Amino acid sequence: MEKGLLVKTGQPLDHWVQLLRSTGLEKHKAMIDFLKSEHDFTYGFANFVAHKTRESDAASQNEVDLVEGQYKGKEHLRPICESLITKINALGSDITQTPKKAAVSFIRKHQFVLIKPATKSRIDLGLKLKGKEVCGRLEDSGPFGTMCTHRVQLTDVSEVDDELMAWIKQAYEQSV
Repeated sequence: MEKGLLVKTGQPLDHWVQLLRSTGLEKHKAMIDFLKSEHDFTYGFANFVAHKTRESDAASQNEVDLVEGQYKGKEHLRPICESLITKINALGSDITQTPKKAAVSFIRKHQFVLIKPATKSRIDLGLKLKGKEVCGRLEDSGPFGTMCTHRVQLTDVSEVDDELMAWIKQAYEQSV
């Protein structure tokens, strides 16, 4: 996105961030409107620069803060998350763990697991399992859409059991 911004405007991202900061604008929409009206930005570039200026995009935050933010008010779910992270990372050294604002993705060649604190009392674990029948606690992907094929709802660390780890391992092995 930064290269495209430079090509379109002739100025690097830092220039636009400094310009926006000098305006005193604080609201995201006001920043977008300013860039669109005063500098002929498209919405996409204006939104990108506004997020970078406000440091409100996921890439502007460190991974620890992203995960902490996911569990604010849901701290009792952290042991489930920590258990999952430890066990998933033990599957292989070729796993990339990618925290986002709302979830943590685990990627080999493709994403194979997604951990998302869905409510104040539940974590939704999304799995990418090709050809696996829905049964018992292994549900249809539901809110994950095409990112995952299946979901398991977790409310207690004891649910991170051998059955769940077998499904996670299968998803890992399919992600090559």
